[in-house]
Amino acid sequence: MKLKLIPSLKATVICGVLLSGLTFSAQAQEVISLQKAVDLALERNLTIKQSQFTEAFDDETLKQSKYNALPNLSAGPQASFNFGRNIDPSTNQFINQRIFALNGTIQTQVTLFQGGQLRNTVIQNRLLLDADKTATAKVKNDLILNVVTTYLQVLTNQDLVKAAQQQIDISKITLDRAQKNFDVGNQTLADLSQAKASVSTADLNYTNAENSYEISLLTLKQYMEMSPSSNITVEKPDISKLTDINTLYNADDVFKTAVAVNPDVLLAEQREKATQQGIKVAQGNYYPSLVLFGQLGSNYSDARELSGGVVATGASQTIGYVNGNTSQPVTTPVYSAVFNKYPFFNQLSDNFNQSVGISLQIPIFSRFNSRTTVRKAKIQYENAKVTSQLARNNLSKIIYQAVLDVKSAEKSYLSSTQTYLANKEAFNIIQQRYTVGLVNSLDYNTSLTNLNKSQFDMIEAQYMVIFRAKVIDYYLGNPITL
Repeated sequence: MKLKLIPSLKATVICGVLLSGLTFSAQAQEVISLQKAVDLALERNLTIKQSQFTEAFDDETLKQSKYNALPNLSAGPQASFNFGRNIDPSTNQFINQRIFALNGTIQTQVTLFQGGQLRNTVIQNRLLLDADKTATAKVKNDLILNVVTTYLQVLTNQDLVKAAQQQIDISKITLDRAQKNFDVGNQTLADLSQAKASVSTADLNYTNAENSYEISLLTLKQYMEMSPSSNITVEKPDISKLTDINTLYNADDVFKTAVAVNPDVLLAEQREKATQQGIKVAQGNYYPSLVLFGQLGSNYSDARELSGGVVATGASQTIGYVNGNTSQPVTTPVYSAVFNKYPFFNQLSDNFNQSVGISLQIPIFSRFNSRTTVRKAKIQYENAKVTSQLARNNLSKIIYQAVLDVKSAEKSYLSSTQTYLANKEAFNIIQQRYTVGLVNSLDYNTSLTNLNKSQFDMIEAQYMVIFRAKVIDYYLGNPITL
């Protein structure tokens, strides 16, 4: 059903509520449209920034889980001075001297199998990242709805202020007429007092309306992260866009569409999938892990020497005597071994070693840690399923309530419009009769009060219809615009 505003009321309800003498200060005022209010709120809102930081954090976690499947590479150089009796690391012999030793290794390893944990962790982290993105979208959507709601409240209160100013103008005209009639003896002091009371009531209504307007405007500034002292005014929407509002919805159809796009439900479902994947990650602890590793190494010691052969010392030694009863000795030259410094790079080259192997770790008993981890993961999954169902149930309740609210708002608007038109017609007649003295001041003021109240009710009902319809648009995933 399309709700059309009565053309004769457009100027009254949307453009300013009859002729108003009230003007808002325009000095250095910044005019804020609904789109600008939404854009500023989305740009500056700190809760959105926090959600985006969480999203970026989990994005890095996802990248790292992918990198974990790559081989690692590490180097471990070590240098030391050894004193006293110690083992030469290059010869493994005991010596008693100062040694400068240097050794180093380069190691690498890659996981070949780990019960599918690496792959399942990547899948789980991707699901968690999707959930973070949905959470960010939810924060944005909720903020947009709050901004639109507050914006409509500002417009409502703005029109109520103008209507209250109109009450003051009419009350002052009535007071002036009552004063003149009292001066010439056509009205009593009671009539004059009634007129004065009417002005006071109108002033009070204006004060209350203005306070409500300032509070709603302050709330809008807070959503936009603006200073409370900022001088702004809201832009009135195009009248033609507010004259045809859909108020007839089928709750089942709305729910079917909303459940597919609603960020609360999507967020719960994505977290449910992530916890389901977490069970597979936990079950990987039951399986053996197979790791391929390799190592390169070498070492150097300044105590190690390189043999340079033997040289004659020029001396000789007796090794025996000639056979017989002679004393002629048999001698041989004495030789001495020569050692040279073992060059640094030669040692590194000669001591270069390599190794490669496979490591298999089989879990036998881990104090039930693996079983407990799996059970916890299953509990988290069951809880996530309940949370998903709860999100769908809550959405269903909200949708059915929203459909009833928009229908009720339409009825209230139509009823308040009829009441306003009736009170307006009655007031016009009573005003004419009051002018010629056929109606007393009490009846006149009662009629004026009824007209003013019905006018307020009609303004609030009109904006309530718009708000309730926008709530339906929000749950349908439609852009919220005026």
